[in-house]
Amino acid sequence: MYDSINIVIPVYNEGENIVKTLDEIKAKIKTPHQIYVVYDFDEDNTIPAVKKYGQASVVLVKNKYGKGALNAIKTGFEAVQDGVVLVVMADLSDDLIVVDEMFKKINEGNDIVCGSRFMKGGRHIGGPFLKNVISKWACLSLYYLVGFPTHDVTNSFKMYTKKVLDSITIESNGGFELGMEICVKAYAKGFKIAELPSTWHDRSVGQSRFKLWQWLPKYLRWYFFAVRKRLFG
Repeated sequence: MYDSINIVIPVYNEGENIVKTLDEIKAKIKTPHQIYVVYDFDEDNTIPAVKKYGQASVVLVKNKYGKGALNAIKTGFEAVQDGVVLVVMADLSDDLIVVDEMFKKINEGNDIVCGSRFMKGGRHIGGPFLKNVISKWACLSLYYLVGFPTHDVTNSFKMYTKKVLDSITIESNGGFELGMEICVKAYAKGFKIAELPSTWHDRSVGQSRFKLWQWLPKYLRWYFFAVRKRLFG
């Protein structure tokens, strides 16, 4: 049984958002937790905001693999020695009210728990129309046609055991497709995956750095990986 959560937050100039995010974590997550805020460069405006916040449970970690969310998340994964890891975005796009229930599902024997926008009870609010359509189609086609165990494989809001993370060689080189890669590889290895309905809404402060046409091929790589594994083993 696990007794706490390690929360990894990749940041890039999130000084406007980070305090609100940390306050929301404190308010909504009752499970004991340690927070790793992973930044790219020493001038990032997130750093003084975190230092001013002054909580021992919040640790600043410098990205050691190079600029970008993917490298920040990888750095955060490695900073965690053992236990359970949750990836949270600094823009408060995911409602954290479900985190304690996600943790319960981990302790019920699951290796990954996915926050799902597209299952019954989940919600997806805002964001570019075309991006939303493509994401929903990809997720639901894998669920209904391939039998993948979550309605929402592309969502970054996932909780993992460190055992899963340590078993997978990460090949992604873009960004948030990392969560999809881990999920489809873990499923191919026989790890248990569960899901809970969650709510995602478009960021209200700052600017999204998601570029659909740049990242779409990276997601499709892992989409077809999942299809091939299902059809051909």
